[in-house]
Amino acid sequence: MAIVEFSEYSFRYAGSERYALRDINLEIGKGEFVVISGPSGCGKTTLLRSMNGLIPHFYPGDVKGDVRVCGMRVVDHETYELARCVGLVFQDPESQMLTLSVEREIAFGLRYMGLPRDEIWERVEWALEALGIEGLRFKPPSELSGGEQQKVAIASLMVMRPQILALDEPLSNLDPMSSMSIVKLLKEIHEKFGATIIIAEHRLDLLAPMATRLVLMNDGRIVEDDEPRAVLAKDTASKIGVGVPQVVRIWKTLRERGLLEDGLKPPLTVSELVSMLR
Repeated sequence: MAIVEFSEYSFRYAGSERYALRDINLEIGKGEFVVISGPSGCGKTTLLRSMNGLIPHFYPGDVKGDVRVCGMRVVDHETYELARCVGLVFQDPESQMLTLSVEREIAFGLRYMGLPRDEIWERVEWALEALGIEGLRFKPPSELSGGEQQKVAIASLMVMRPQILALDEPLSNLDPMSSMSIVKLLKEIHEKFGATIIIAEHRLDLLAPMATRLVLMNDGRIVEDDEPRAVLAKDTASKIGVGVPQVVRIWKTLRERGLLEDGLKPPLTVSELVSMLR
């Protein structure tokens, strides 16, 4: 059964003549790790906003079709209800931080939910330990690095125990080491807690190896939706301006020169490419 379901869904922001999303049909099952990619302005952010109720409750516009998450029809439920099902980390995590310390930031949503004080701090302790950020407990979020802010933003959502964790370009403003740290963290969350992970991201080199599905978007539409190797074996990504992982580009070059056997699927990691060449 789908935990996220878009049915003939289109959306146009108020005041705009162009639809940001057009005729979207998408089902995501519980426990999947889905990467949504595409060029800037293709509709990735709008898709995520449509899952947690920011659209249409905070960003009004023309809605066609239907979106359901965790069995709830998004237009019929307030964002605070949907937040218990879908946690969304913005592209700029600092913009969603409201308090003066990391532990208070993580506890903020739990207070809003009206949980007992003991349970709130028990969950905060769990999140600090699970994400390895105990040392940041008393620091102001404004003094953290980009990678640390991402971890705090993820922790503040994980304590609410949503079934879906959605992230909007979480690697876009991070250095390579911080990016690898966030990717490793997401992999652990997916494997240990069984959360459904949905990431809108244009950098595929780090995320493709762990994704169960890769969805490509262009001009508000879904143009590819399959397991990553099947999508990257095609030329769609490069044609619409999505950065193809270097190992896949090397594989395509070797295949074009007749140096690889027919039928081999593209590698997603350097170790896979090396094994293939051996």
